[in-house]
Amino acid sequence: MPRNLKEEVVFTAIMAGLMVFVMVCYNVLLVQGFTKGVMLNTISEYPGGLLAAIILDLLVVGPIAKKLAFKYIINDYMKKNVVLIGITISVLMVLGMVTCMSLFGMIMAHNFGSNLLMTYLHTWGFNLIVALPLQLLIVGPIARAVLGIMQTATDKKQATQETVDEEIE
Repeated sequence: MPRNLKEEVVFTAIMAGLMVFVMVCYNVLLVQGFTKGVMLNTISEYPGGLLAAIILDLLVVGPIAKKLAFKYIINDYMKKNVVLIGITISVLMVLGMVTCMSLFGMIMAHNFGSNLLMTYLHTWGFNLIVALPLQLLIVGPIARAVLGIMQTATDKKQATQETVDEEIE
C-alpha cells in the first residue's frame, strides 16, 4: 500500500491509467465491434475517462472503499497478511469504480436505452466481469510491483542516509 502522497499518485496513475485504457477499449469494442475506428475512438475517449477515474479514485471511491474495508471487513487475522488487505481493498475499489464509471460511460455515450435501469445494470455487469479479473490478475499486480520497487528504493536511500548521518556524528 502507498505510504505517502508521491507513492499514492504513482500507484493511482498506473492503476487508473491501465484500467481505464483496457476498459475503454473493451467498451468501444462492445459498441462498435472490431472496426477500423476502434483505436481512434479508444484514444479519443481515454483522456476524459482517465480524468474521471482519477478524481473518483482519489476523492470518492478510494476513501470510501478503505473506510469500509478497515471498519467492516478487515479483521485481526487479515491485518497480519498484507495481500488479503490489498485484495479486499481492490475488490471494493472495482465495485465502486465500475458502479461510477458505468454511469459515466453511459452518459458520455448517450446510451440510455428504453429502460434506464436495465441498461445501467447490463452495462455494470458487463464491465464488472472484465474489470474484476483485470484488476486482480493483471493491473493490480503490475501497480503493486512498481510500488514495491519504489518503496525498496526509498528504504535503501533512507538506510544509506541514516548510515551517513551516524558516521558524521
